[in-house]
Amino acid sequence: MNVRKAAASSDPLPRHRLIADTALDLLAARGMRGLTHRAVDEAAGLPQGSTSNLARTRAALLETAVRRLADREAAVLAPDELPGAADPTAAAPAALADALALALHRYLSHHRGLLVARYELALEATRRPELRAVYDRAGRAFREPVVALLTAAGSTAPERHALSLVAWCDGVLFSCVAGQFHPAPPTRDALRASCAELLDGMLRN
Repeated sequence: MNVRKAAASSDPLPRHRLIADTALDLLAARGMRGLTHRAVDEAAGLPQGSTSNLARTRAALLETAVRRLADREAAVLAPDELPGAADPTAAAPAALADALALALHRYLSHHRGLLVARYELALEATRRPELRAVYDRAGRAFREPVVALLTAAGSTAPERHALSLVAWCDGVLFSCVAGQFHPAPPTRDALRASCAELLDGMLRN
C-alpha cells in the first residue's frame, strides 16, 4: 500500500488532506472493513486520535473520503479540459471523444487505486443515505458538463445520452480495473475509437 507519512516530506500535506488521502489508500488496499480511524492514524504516521479530531464518527470519515475523492477525480477527469467547457457551442464530437479517451486512459494508467476506492464508497453509499447525498453531489461536477456538451453537439436527448455516455465510461473503467478486461486495458486510440462510435450513434440524425 502507498502509505502516506506526515513527516515523509519537507513540504507535508495539510493534515486534513493527509487524512483523507490515507483513507482513500486504505479503502483501495484493505476495503471498507480496513478503514478505521486508528488505521488512518497509523498509516499516515499521525498521533492516535488525529483522525477522530477531524472526523469524529465513521460517517464523517466516509464523507471526508468522498469529498477528497471528488477533488482528486476532478484533477484526473478534468471536466474543464473537455472541448467547449468554457464555451459549449465550440464543442465537436471528435474533440469530445478525444478528451474522454485521454481522461479514461489517464485514469487506467495512473489511478487504478483511486478507482477501487471509488467503488468501495459507491457501494457503501447504497446503504447510507447521508453518504449517498454527498456522493451524488460530487458526481454532478462531471455529469452536468457532459449534458451541456452533448446539447451543444446536437443531441436531441442530452440527459438520456449523457446517461449512456457516463455509463459507458464507468463500465469501461470498472471492466478494466475490477472486471474481465483488467489484464489488458485498452489503448488511448482504442478508447477514442469506441467513444467516437458511441457518439456517432447518439448524434446521427
